Amino acid sequence: MSKSIGILTAGGDSPGLNAAIRGIGKAAIGIHGFDLIGFRDGFRGLMENRIIRFDKDSLSGILTTGGTMLGTSRDKPHAMSVGGKTLDMRDAMLEVYKRHHLDGLVCLGGGGTQKNALRLQETGMNVITLPKTIDNDIARTDVSFGFDTAMTIATDALDRLHSTAHSHHRIIVVEIMGHRAGWLALGSGIAGGADVVLIPEIPYNVGTIAEAIRRRSRSGKRFSIVAVAEGAFSDEDAKKVGKAGTLKSKAKTKEDAKKAKQALAELYAAHTGNTLRLAAQLEELTGLESRLTILGHLQRGGTPSANDRLLASRLGTTCADLIAKGQFGVMVAARGDGTEAVPLAEVAGQKKLVPADHPWVSSARAVGTSLGD
Repeated sequence: MSKSIGILTAGGDSPGLNAAIRGIGKAAIGIHGFDLIGFRDGFRGLMENRIIRFDKDSLSGILTTGGTMLGTSRDKPHAMSVGGKTLDMRDAMLEVYKRHHLDGLVCLGGGGTQKNALRLQETGMNVITLPKTIDNDIARTDVSFGFDTAMTIATDALDRLHSTAHSHHRIIVVEIMGHRAGWLALGSGIAGGADVVLIPEIPYNVGTIAEAIRRRSRSGKRFSIVAVAEGAFSDEDAKKVGKAGTLKSKAKTKEDAKKAKQALAELYAAHTGNTLRLAAQLEELTGLESRLTILGHLQRGGTPSANDRLLASRLGTTCADLIAKGQFGVMVAARGDGTEAVPLAEVAGQKKLVPADHPWVSSARAVGTSLGD
């Protein structure tokens, strides 16, 4: 009797998801003879038993398309909104899993999906995951699919903005995705020749940035490109966040932990619109006209790059091989030109941030890019 496998995509959409679905499906059906069903719209589709049955034909023509043919959502299995209430729906999902006599469930997603997959694994499901995110912040994998495409899009935007910045002698501030990790802003900032790159891992000083821009002006370069990760903090705000985080980690009661968590949430909420404020501050301090461009979800869309298609395909086919061997409870990580099955428990709840001594940081400094510190 052939194995029956379920698959879903969860969290934010990302280039390469369809390539991964195709890689898993073609290897699972064509090589191993598995039955494959997809659940629509992430974990909610699993809970509601909304399925699509795959065959070889249904996997054709999706390699180059963006988004996910299965749809996605950010629902959490243990805290899902149902009928106006927040409920733990893991038992309902396990029932659907058993109803289809599944031998395993493949979850494609980012950091949140890795945690949710582990929660489902703990209910008794056989779960295996793939790392997907444009932020490249999933622990224990060299890279996540979606990142290369997003970085290419951001780099292209920086390239295009150079000409208008130069023509009008302006500061162009470009907001790039990345709440906690700065890989996307840093990589595209270096590749796109940004004069200033600001990332969450390195708090910035507005005065330092302004002086770097004034130095460029004095040398005859009367324009600057500032690439800013949306989660980048000034040194003052970073101290406040650090203090609130310390209070949360040292909280001795649930009430204290709740207060610290609320304080952190308020700080992050107040941070909304920070890039617009930064642009205004730089205009005031330098005397140069400043303009803001927010790339937003543009970075998630469109045709995945060749690198992302290749990465998603090889992770997907490896995933099918691991299922055939009965290996679950792991994430299929990229490791050099190969792959590695990493226990989910070592991935869930972890985040890969940019180290202060990372070679990309060193390269940025070496070519004269200001990191705002």
